Amino acid sequence: MSLWRRPSGIYETHIMIDGVRYRKSTGTSNKRLAEKVDRKHEEDLLARRFQVEEHAFDPGMKFAELATRFIVSGVAKPWIKERLDIILPYFAGIEIGHINKGVVQRYRAHRHSQKKLTETTINRDLECLRRVLYWGVDEGYLPSNPLARLNLEKARRKKRPVMSVTEEQLLLNASAPHLRRITLCALDTGMRRGEILNQQGSDIDLARRVIAVTKSKTPGGESREIPMTQRLYELVSAEPLPEGPIFTHKGKQIHRIKTAWKTAVRKAGIRPFRFKDLRSTFNSRLIEAGVIKDVRKELMGHSRNEDTNDLYSHIELPLLREAITKLEAWHSQQLKPPDKEVNGKADGRATDRSDAGTHAERGSVACDPGTGSSHGDTAEKFPARIQ
Repeated sequence: MSLWRRPSGIYETHIMIDGVRYRKSTGTSNKRLAEKVDRKHEEDLLARRFQVEEHAFDPGMKFAELATRFIVSGVAKPWIKERLDIILPYFAGIEIGHINKGVVQRYRAHRHSQKKLTETTINRDLECLRRVLYWGVDEGYLPSNPLARLNLEKARRKKRPVMSVTEEQLLLNASAPHLRRITLCALDTGMRRGEILNQQGSDIDLARRVIAVTKSKTPGGESREIPMTQRLYELVSAEPLPEGPIFTHKGKQIHRIKTAWKTAVRKAGIRPFRFKDLRSTFNSRLIEAGVIKDVRKELMGHSRNEDTNDLYSHIELPLLREAITKLEAWHSQQLKPPDKEVNGKADGRATDRSDAGTHAERGSVACDPGTGSSHGDTAEKFPARIQ
């Protein structure tokens, strides 16, 4: 027995650990209650004995307070801060211990009632919420994350428009000088907007004609090298490379191009493109030029689902140069006017070029009717498409 009753009727708890007696008054004469205090006393002593961390769980904390502590900790990424501005009005007054899947479903319905949104947009909100709750678990405010096994809505695939060479020329002519340089870089490298705007002069190797991506949205996108096309090389080598950002406006680094982009698209009179559609255009043009999938993924900085073999193998720079050369050849071919008719019949190569232009304008990859494979995968059968 670890409980002893004093003459006054109050019980004491005596716990022996490693030959040391720990005595504590339970403060009650109720034996059942004293036994609970005794068990708690023993658990606390054992926790200290084996250095078990004690958490002061606080499930009654409001989500607004948890979010504030999360931001102050300095671990919040920019995209999380942006999403917190959206979800805080709804979750601010809710206790973190009461956030569950039912609350999430009501939030999803609330967001849909406000405006027309895709499921992907709301999924980003919930990923932010879940990330903050995980931090709360790490800090000891919650015993577990109630949204750990939350199934997000599956996003539907959307058609991604591909810019034709004709639309490209119209857009470049209508763009402001600083946007024209950024747009050309996106078309010829497939880099993300953030990657382009963060490029430094030290990231350019003019001798080797490559751009090194040092800041990327994904780990797979960083430290990749992209060979430059001739027109991109002429663009960046026209002036001495700066020590700071390459793409500036009035001497200052550019952080946003949303207004300039919308203005250029409107003046050009083309379809409503987003800037990120230039990345899809780059990928589609590589497919048209016959560049294989692994090389395209390396150029665009996509994850390759690394396994042990990937740690010792990668796409060599000569293959990347060859891919960019194919892209340049394809682009030059689209700019050539159709050949004149000979004896009432159009030259076969002109037909191939017009077909390629049509496919580029439609934003699709031309396919062989017999095999169903794309021209990009059967480049040998269509030599007129690749020089």
